[in-house]
Amino acid sequence: MTRVVLDDTVWDKLAQAETVELCDPTGRRVGHFLSDELYRRLLYDWANAQISDEELDRRYREPGGRTLAEIWARLSRS
Repeated sequence: MTRVVLDDTVWDKLAQAETVELCDPTGRRVGHFLSDELYRRLLYDWANAQISDEELDRRYREPGGRTLAEIWARLSRS
């Protein structure tokens, strides 16, 4: 991932809102800025929507599986 360090002027504009549309000098939209808090909230909401609590419970109760030692042993062989 590329890191861009913002000058104070740009940061002041970004810090005033939870979401900001980013445009090039011609006004063409090139992206969106989301506050770190909003980004994390959206990411967690998306992840939670991928599997229901009932499915997680079912998988937890499902027999079988491997111990951590077994997983490490298999990984060391590959």
